[in-house]
Amino acid sequence: MDQIQSISVQELAKIRKEKTPHQLIDVREIYEFDFCNIEGHLIPLSEIESRSNEINKNQKVVMHCRSGQRSATAITLLKRKGFNNLYNLTGGILAWSNEIDSNIPKY
Repeated sequence: MDQIQSISVQELAKIRKEKTPHQLIDVREIYEFDFCNIEGHLIPLSEIESRSNEINKNQKVVMHCRSGQRSATAITLLKRKGFNNLYNLTGGILAWSNEIDSNIPKY
């Protein structure tokens, strides 16, 4: 399988600040999203294949979870469906909390 492309939290912060077109997908569970989120579109990992039509194939898609493991799994599953515009957020929401916004609670 092809290597998974990654993006740092600093790169994502820059993309968001500059309003560069992208889609942010959160693959955590709803209770995790409700506890803390960075305004991504929630598609839990267990639903990623059945809801892949919600993911834009024509722009950069950044996928994240708590630490980066589930989002990497989601990317592997989606690559099998022909997606090639996917980036895994290195360190997930934990890295975002540590390096970008300490108001995001850690769990």
